[in-house]
Amino acid sequence: MNPPTDAAVLLPLYGWPDEPGLIFTERRADLRRHAGEISFPGGRKDDADRNLAATALREAQEEIALDPTVVELGEQLPTAGTFVTGYRIHPFVGRIPHPGELKLQPNPAEVETVLAFSLDLLRDSYAIRRLIRRGVPIHTPTYEVEGHLIWGATARILGDFLNRPS
Repeated sequence: MNPPTDAAVLLPLYGWPDEPGLIFTERRADLRRHAGEISFPGGRKDDADRNLAATALREAQEEIALDPTVVELGEQLPTAGTFVTGYRIHPFVGRIPHPGELKLQPNPAEVETVLAFSLDLLRDSYAIRRLIRRGVPIHTPTYEVEGHLIWGATARILGDFLNRPS
């Protein structure tokens, strides 16, 4: 078995504390891995990245054109592993201006669209659901928001964020 691959994601948090929300990406449906899934901007650590926080910022810039200079990095959440792909994901919270003030653009090579959901809407959409993945039924935490299903590592990271002490 190969050792896990380190990756990092950014939880772009806007509107704090009055009307907080998070930015997600919807991946393109024709991608080889994680096609059509909802995720936080992020990816594998590159050798040039000085640390995993830099990975999260670089990936957010590459995927949705989020300027790293407008991100106020906050806490690092617990690491989440992926079962099938063997990633060890390091999530970082970063406060950003409201998406309406930014020129976020999906990278057409990877991202179908940029999504913004309020924390209230996310909390209200939580449920344990039975999903079929690769022919195997699983019961897993999910968030279904405006027709978008958040599951897997993204749902676990989101749960860690929403359930942390404020």
